[in-house]
Amino acid sequence: EAGTTGMLTPVTRTSSPFNDQRILGVMPDYQTVRDTTHPVAPLTAKEKWLLAEKETVDPFNIATAFLTAAESQAGNETPKYGEGWANYGRRVGAAQLDFGTQNFFSAGVLAILLHQDPRYFREGPQSKILPRAVYSISRLLIARQDSGREAFNASNIGGMVLGIAASNAYYPAASVRAPVMADRVWTSLMGGAVGNLMSEFWPDLQEKFFHHHTR
Repeated sequence: EAGTTGMLTPVTRTSSPFNDQRILGVMPDYQTVRDTTHPVAPLTAKEKWLLAEKETVDPFNIATAFLTAAESQAGNETPKYGEGWANYGRRVGAAQLDFGTQNFFSAGVLAILLHQDPRYFREGPQSKILPRAVYSISRLLIARQDSGREAFNASNIGGMVLGIAASNAYYPAASVRAPVMADRVWTSLMGGAVGNLMSEFWPDLQEKFFHHHTR
């Protein structure tokens, strides 16, 4: 079945569990299961760690860390290291650590401990646009267990919170405040929502406008 409902039928995997296609040709989409019309085997613990690693070291995400650092440097925004090239380097390192620690906790530690699948399972074009959009955003809070059942997405939410909390070890004191951390949680949620929507609808746009079949 599409989406996250129902129990998994035992599946013998014959290919990589990760999606190697890229959104707009550049953005990694490893975590998306594009075709959910057939049973999908859960990830092993090793594969969950591999997903966390692939997302962290992907060239696009590393480049994003440099751009994020440049944006925060321009207005001395969070993390408030100050000006100068040395502090820009600290911002780049912090941005990469932010991304890496959240992946470490979400796709790695918590996904394994809680038996949750960190991938995004598309609803697919068999459903209408609005229900798909609602489904997509709801996946921030609803996960697919390795068993195939739905559950609260504790690995995603918990990993995000733990990753942000871990940043207290390397963020300057001015950026280690409750309002700042709450704002970062909100920003991460909004980023996750946008990412899910792109993962859900990009294959449709790709097939319609670029005649690229996604199955």
